[in-house]
Amino acid sequence: MTASDQLYKLAARTQELEDRAAAMKNKAKGDLEQDVKQARESAQARADGLSKSAAARQGQLSSWWDTTQRAWNDHINHIRDDIDEKRAAHDLKMALRNADGAEADADFAVDFAIAAIEEAEYAVLDATLARMKADELARA
Repeated sequence: MTASDQLYKLAARTQELEDRAAAMKNKAKGDLEQDVKQARESAQARADGLSKSAAARQGQLSSWWDTTQRAWNDHINHIRDDIDEKRAAHDLKMALRNADGAEADADFAVDFAIAAIEEAEYAVLDATLARMKADELARA
């Protein structure tokens, strides 16, 4: 799959997320809980796939991608443990603090994703330029 194909896939997935976020305001709690469970499973499957992809492409990818990917997995595991602990809280004040924190985390996660998209843009442009330079050298 080419980089531009990946970007189209990213755009489509972002649109799906936007549509799903708009629709969740009208969902029942039980339905939303099921959506949360499915989103967590999907995110875990994507993370597992990313780990396998990085392992399969070892030697092709820059070493810092491996470090970044491992740090990301550690970060996600820590966040999920924290979410699970907070979900168990039954005190109203604690629930309100947890909700505020969850909203702040969600906002930051979106900001992080935007930064990741910008980094992906840079990587795609840099890869295109590197290929162009290699092709020029091959023709010379």
